[in-house]
Amino acid sequence: MKRLFQMVIGFADSVFPGRPIICLALFLSLIPALSGCSVGPDYIRPETEMPSKWQQRRDPAWVPQEAVVRCWWKVFDDPILTWLIEQAAESNLDIRVAAARVNEARSRIGVVTGELFPTIDAVGTISRQRYSENGLTTLGGTTETSYSAGFDASWEIDLFGRIRRSIEVASASFQASEEDLNDVMITLFAEVARTYVTVRAIQARLAAANGNIESQKQVIALTHSRFKYGLTTGLAVAQAERVLAGSESEVPLLRIELARAIHTIGVLLGRPPGTFYKELSDVKSIPIPPDEVAVGIPADLLRRRPDIRRAERELAAQSARIGIATADLYPRFSLAGFFGYEALDAGEIFESGSRAFHFGPSMRWLLFDGNRVRNRINVEDALTEQALYRYEQTVLNALNEAENALTQYLEERVRLEALKRAVKASRRSLELAVNLYKEGLTDFQNVLDAQRAVFVAENQFSEGKGNTTINLVQLYKALGGGWNPCEASGTHASGKSSKEVSDQPHKHRNRE
Repeated sequence: MKRLFQMVIGFADSVFPGRPIICLALFLSLIPALSGCSVGPDYIRPETEMPSKWQQRRDPAWVPQEAVVRCWWKVFDDPILTWLIEQAAESNLDIRVAAARVNEARSRIGVVTGELFPTIDAVGTISRQRYSENGLTTLGGTTETSYSAGFDASWEIDLFGRIRRSIEVASASFQASEEDLNDVMITLFAEVARTYVTVRAIQARLAAANGNIESQKQVIALTHSRFKYGLTTGLAVAQAERVLAGSESEVPLLRIELARAIHTIGVLLGRPPGTFYKELSDVKSIPIPPDEVAVGIPADLLRRRPDIRRAERELAAQSARIGIATADLYPRFSLAGFFGYEALDAGEIFESGSRAFHFGPSMRWLLFDGNRVRNRINVEDALTEQALYRYEQTVLNALNEAENALTQYLEERVRLEALKRAVKASRRSLELAVNLYKEGLTDFQNVLDAQRAVFVAENQFSEGKGNTTINLVQLYKALGGGWNPCEASGTHASGKSSKEVSDQPHKHRNRE
């Protein structure tokens, strides 16, 4: 390389005598031809075997078509749920933190990319020096002031790809941070939907409890009337009052659960707890799942699940770190120089006779380090192996989560049908028990048992309706729903990029 440098400089100096900048430019133009290799392994995306179909038995409730990926919450046709998720996309603080991490990773790409280019500094110095009278110089006893101004430049020639591997690491880490943002969004949207469905389910349970309380009050009135005319005992009256009190004691507990759920929605949306009491206080029905749910095939998880995509990008970044460590086995070539003016008189600093320059290549090669570099390479190899295993485990966990969510959803639908029949039978049983009690054909214990059965059945049915919808939400989450992989990464339900989200940190507070 030194030989090549001397040849270029000699040729340039003969054509452009006294033009060091032109000589330098000619040498730099040959650098790309010299820096074309990157040491270390080139990353290859791992091949992952996936089942061809879900293990869960076929059910009329699901079809093996492409699953709903973006805006799955719209299948419930609930404007309030859609509005809450849109608000969460704009105001949730976890999303803002993840978006800020994306911006951080994007900027790190610029930091390492800058190492491919020369560094140029403007320098200027003024120094005053007195020479020793007893020294070796003939200038002993004199004092002088020197002036200099110009430019320092340095450039590491990435001959073996150390910088390019660093860019690969930064780029893969940036992509992993984008997938982390997508994962945060999926989790957030699912949590908002789950909490919202919980609110509606508790409201349904409260309505059922209040309905049962009214029915029990009518039975108490009946027992009081029969007791007044000596047709029953005081025990029946006391038992009826005990059942009513027990039912009324359940209402405060349900109200506590409802308040907690509404408070949680406020926090999920980046607002103080209780902010959305007005929006959620009106009783609405539980969102109803569609009759059929498209779930796709297991292989779709590799494309849709952000946690799998993030693990794969982390594996790519770690693979590139092997190349960075390997580059330390090879020499580093740099080019450095100075062009400027030097003078002992400030008035002569910019005259042609004050021009000064020096430039040339340099090489640094670590010849002995006690085998530290090779051990660092072994460390990065081991870390890459760990990253590969983490990727494979993430795929298995995703399959497990999806299979479990599909099973839970389908089985909860079966359970809900049974609970529906139980409610119908319990109400009919209570009606018959009351009528028989009025006619004196059965004792009051049968009425009490029927009342308790109705209360339990209606409570379980309302809870089951909520669980069915929640399980569908969990299924969408397990399938990687809630974002669109075909759109630009870092864009969420509000349509804003990660940078736009992080640039408006307190927008929700300004609206108050």
